[in-house]
Amino acid sequence: MSAIRLITCTRRGGAHRTKSSSRVLAVIAGALLSQFGFAQAPAELPVVKVTRDNTAIDHSCRVVIEPGALIADPDNNGVIQIKGRGITVEFEPGSVLQGGPTTTDPDQFTGVGITVTDSPGVTLRNLRVNGFKVGLLAQNCDSLTLDNAGFADNYRQRLRSTPSAEDGQDWLFPHENDKHEWRTQHGAAVCIERSSGVTVKNVTVRRGQNGIILDRVNDSRIYDNDCSFLSGWGIAMWRSCGNIISRNAVDFCVRGHSEGVYNRGQDSAGFLFFEQCHRNAFLENSATHGGDCFFGFAGKEAIGERPPADGTPVAPENAGCNDNLLMENDFSYAPAHGIEMTFSRRNRFIHNRIVGNAICGVWGGYSNDTTIAENNFSDNGGMAYGLECGGVNIEHGSGNRIIANSFINNRCAVHLWWDDDGNLLKLPGVAGMHRGVVGNIIAQNHFEINPNHPFTSPRERNSPLVVIRLRDTGDGHVKDNLYTVNALQLTDPRATEFDVKPGIEPTTTGKFDAVYQEENHAVGEKHPVGARPQLRGRDQIIMGPWGPWDHESPMVRTRSREGGKHVYEVFGNMPEGLGLTCSVTAEAVAPTAPGRPTVVTVTPKGGADVQPYRLSLKAKDLNFTAKDVLIAASWEVVAFPWSKDPRTDFEGYTADRKRVPKAAVTLPSLDLNFGGRGPRDMPQFAEVRDKAPGPDHFGIVAVSTMNLPKGVWKITTLTDDGIRVKATTKAGTTTVIENWTWHGPTRDQGIFKVEEDQPVTLAVEYFEIDGHAVLQLNIEPDSARPNP
Repeated sequence: MSAIRLITCTRRGGAHRTKSSSRVLAVIAGALLSQFGFAQAPAELPVVKVTRDNTAIDHSCRVVIEPGALIADPDNNGVIQIKGRGITVEFEPGSVLQGGPTTTDPDQFTGVGITVTDSPGVTLRNLRVNGFKVGLLAQNCDSLTLDNAGFADNYRQRLRSTPSAEDGQDWLFPHENDKHEWRTQHGAAVCIERSSGVTVKNVTVRRGQNGIILDRVNDSRIYDNDCSFLSGWGIAMWRSCGNIISRNAVDFCVRGHSEGVYNRGQDSAGFLFFEQCHRNAFLENSATHGGDCFFGFAGKEAIGERPPADGTPVAPENAGCNDNLLMENDFSYAPAHGIEMTFSRRNRFIHNRIVGNAICGVWGGYSNDTTIAENNFSDNGGMAYGLECGGVNIEHGSGNRIIANSFINNRCAVHLWWDDDGNLLKLPGVAGMHRGVVGNIIAQNHFEINPNHPFTSPRERNSPLVVIRLRDTGDGHVKDNLYTVNALQLTDPRATEFDVKPGIEPTTTGKFDAVYQEENHAVGEKHPVGARPQLRGRDQIIMGPWGPWDHESPMVRTRSREGGKHVYEVFGNMPEGLGLTCSVTAEAVAPTAPGRPTVVTVTPKGGADVQPYRLSLKAKDLNFTAKDVLIAASWEVVAFPWSKDPRTDFEGYTADRKRVPKAAVTLPSLDLNFGGRGPRDMPQFAEVRDKAPGPDHFGIVAVSTMNLPKGVWKITTLTDDGIRVKATTKAGTTTVIENWTWHGPTRDQGIFKVEEDQPVTLAVEYFEIDGHAVLQLNIEPDSARPNP
């Protein structure tokens, strides 16, 4: 066996210049600008007052905007339109370009705040832009500098997922952007397109969906920015190469998560990195709590799933997001993955912190020749599902080097496998690079599994905790992998070193080359890694209707709507207290610990079954109003296991229900968020736990009779899996909802008519096949909710 040569990573911080050297550089820069035809900004910039849309700027200036001014962009081409070589535009302190009223729902913001077009060498400083779909759009602007800018309260989508259940409509789809789908569909604080030599620094983005989009941006430096607490992507890159992304904070760029209930991420990410992005360096960034902390994908064009956008076939060396360096970053606490980099080659993940990610630390499906070295992998896989779980997970990968990492209490430290992915394996960009699961090196790592691991849920309680898992669902695809010179410390009784079938065991001795040499050329003055220690852990992801809570400003969300009781949570520091008014009964309970919410519970006033209400909550920086309807009901619920598929053998399924033990309970609402659990694991079935079915293959029948006034009524369900709802009135029985299929969390709606005030019986049938499960039902008037 050859000696293992590990070369220590060299750190080079940002350059620090003296005042005299800075002046010399300024003189040189000025001479160069003049030589190449760029105008120099005068010492005192002339003032331009912006009062209307389509304000053109072609010279260096200071922008002044009156306080409180609203200037919309109805023609979607920019309120301020900048065009000129080498000019400087800065905002006067206190000037804010506001596109829409602050009371506007964020998904209604439109237009572009500032455009910069075909203008090399432009410098923008001190921008403050709020209330637009896109804050700043720069196109064909080489050597652009954006410094000290703030973008807040711009476009973001209303999220339909709740603390109790995911809604599939919230998923993002970032796989297409050659027609600018990212900014046109999802908005952005900053979008820079087809430019090189760009500098973006000291930009802060809050309360929006996306931070900075780089579309075909090359050889640029993006550093010292904070694009955190967003509902989409912090920094998103498309076909961008040769960039340094350094010392940025892109924390809590997330959606689709409720700790302990569901963890989807819904393709949100701190860093989004798509379609042939090569030779970029990500250095000392904090990208925690993102849907994925880092989400990289070679691209549909790269793998051959669609034709090239410009008609030119993708060269084999470009078929991926290749030769990128991720070094000394924090990729922790994601609902999905710390790092996802798929269908790519020769990337290096060096000395990163990768802790507490719900599914796995690194997901590298179909990636080859990746170096994963000196990283800290801990506590990954706590909400895993499927084949991905734990520290490093690579499907169909070869030539990858997993060297000198620390793996502590991961559900499975290293998992490599081959399975039959059918047509995916036939795509030209996949088939051309695919070598099977061969030639991977796992060496000089520290593996530890101790009793302090987080894998204690009922579903996980009996599952092993594994160091190395190799799988091959075919024949001869997993071979010639090396596992050697690793240190083990396994003190938990569930810990095991290998989960490997005979015939695909790794070699434990042999020669290998573990040399890697990387230099950290980080730029910037900030140090975001570890700067938010009080927010460590996935439980700090608290989602509201517009995105994640920023742990500072007030945020209200609906916690539950249990028929005759609605519960709201109010997060944030309210030093002057919370003002509450409600047309029915409402009670507020103060937080029980720092970071916990004030809980407001709304209940009926008097004995009527149906009570519309209006709730008002007011505090500093908070003015919240809700209109809703309380409907008192009592549901008779029966849960049972089944063995006959309800989709294809309903008679057998019904016979199962009549024959097997059943768990019967009375509930005030149908709000059963099982997650990965079954009825016997739910508090609603505690008194009949011994009769209740476990996870998977169970059914529920629920019936309720309630007094409804005359009118048209709407039923909304959120289910995974099948659902059928019938309503019986004096006029007869109507099937209101029918989605008797195997599906992910899906929202269905239906209406029925009540001709006169009368008792109405609702009958619900539901089945769960496997995996995630939820059954929620809400009933309300179909017309606009009445004012109390």
